[in-house]
Amino acid sequence: MSDDDAPQVSGAIDTSVPHSARVWNYWVGGKDNYEVDRAAGDEVLSVYPQQAEKARACRAFLIRTVRWLAAEAGIRQFLDVGTGLPTENNTHEVAQRVAPDARIVYVDNDPMVLTHARALLTSTPEGVTTYLDADVHDPGSILAQAAGTLDLDRPVALMLLGILGHVEDHTTARTIVRDLLAGLPPGSYLVEYDGTSTSPEYVEALRRYADAGGVPYNLRTPDQIRAYYEGLDLVPPGVVPIPTWRPDPTPFGGPRDVDQWGGVGRKP
Repeated sequence: MSDDDAPQVSGAIDTSVPHSARVWNYWVGGKDNYEVDRAAGDEVLSVYPQQAEKARACRAFLIRTVRWLAAEAGIRQFLDVGTGLPTENNTHEVAQRVAPDARIVYVDNDPMVLTHARALLTSTPEGVTTYLDADVHDPGSILAQAAGTLDLDRPVALMLLGILGHVEDHTTARTIVRDLLAGLPPGSYLVEYDGTSTSPEYVEALRRYADAGGVPYNLRTPDQIRAYYEGLDLVPPGVVPIPTWRPDPTPFGGPRDVDQWGGVGRKP
């Protein structure tokens, strides 16, 4: 795809440097990306070819967790922070297939995601889907705006999928999680994953990505990811490599590990 065929967006979007949402879109086979994003994505793949498989594993984890929350835990409200560009099986699509009355609030501050918000703002007649332009570093603003759509006196599933790696300091990331959860009632859930520093190849790939102009993505150890769930009741099997979290049955053997850990925890 040439840049002439790339999505037409406003001048607020900088297409001279790679952007994580567009690079991720490229890895999962989307069209909402530019040559600079594809070059950065290929640089990662040259060192860590498993990245494309991992991106697909992340989407599969979203599908399984949202489906479980809606079908098994009875959750009808979802706050998805760090939405990224829409693809297939977005949070609202998965949730509303199970519960047509589910209410979903997406949060991002990327101009390109805002441009594509119209694709996200689809819903069943019984449910609601909205989009907020807000920053993960400002939990108070996120909660205040989300309260316009969600009933924060009723349980909410807080989705933080791959976003906390963009917070440089781990202590700050833990504070963000704590502050967001503090605004949600008992019975709410945290769903989170991020990349782990368990592979030297992955570490090197992200170093090259940053050198190519991409916003640095900060890897965590599995124990650091577990720390986000402090005070929560973990849903079995706990915080694990994401393909191993309640995998769907398959005739092709067990799931493969990836350098991406996450889980689901319930606020008591």
